[in-house]
Amino acid sequence: AILATLAASAAAFAPASISSPSTTQLSAWRDEVVVGITAPVGFFDPLGLSKGKDDATMAYYREAELKNGRVAMAACLGWYLNAGGVHPAFNSELSNDPLKAMVELPAVGWLQFVLGCGAIEWLGQQIKERPGYVPGDLLGASYWVDNSDEGWVMYQNKELNNGRLAMLAIVGMVYQDVFVGDYGDMMYKQLVR
Repeated sequence: AILATLAASAAAFAPASISSPSTTQLSAWRDEVVVGITAPVGFFDPLGLSKGKDDATMAYYREAELKNGRVAMAACLGWYLNAGGVHPAFNSELSNDPLKAMVELPAVGWLQFVLGCGAIEWLGQQIKERPGYVPGDLLGASYWVDNSDEGWVMYQNKELNNGRLAMLAIVGMVYQDVFVGDYGDMMYKQLVR
């Protein structure tokens, strides 16, 4: 296990292939083979945020979608672990209600949280400086596999779709806690009575 961990961390420092920036038109982002365009919706942009945007801006949007999706997936997992009574720190003395636990978290806990997030953001910025960086690929998988591999594209689509669902889910869980007063797994249970 230690050897696998070392090999995986060494991959971050592997030589990068240099590629020229893409100059394709935005229509390339609407192609059915692009990662993130999945059935049944296809290319989803109801507010028209992609109109007139170049590839660099669309890549930035994709990276933001990936990052927010990953954070939302972690937030959903943390929400249900906390609501289930699992507290990784502070002798499990925090409330089982995740929003109350957030308020009860001591200053040292917030400091650890902010410094941890800051370190991850800093590391992400350093990785982006590498030549050949693909937006959202912080672990360097794009150096070994590309979007011509159907399995890799399917994995990326799953990650994007799960992240999209998690973003909606965490908003629903916070809404449930704030407005319904229940933080557990029986959302809208007062409607089922």
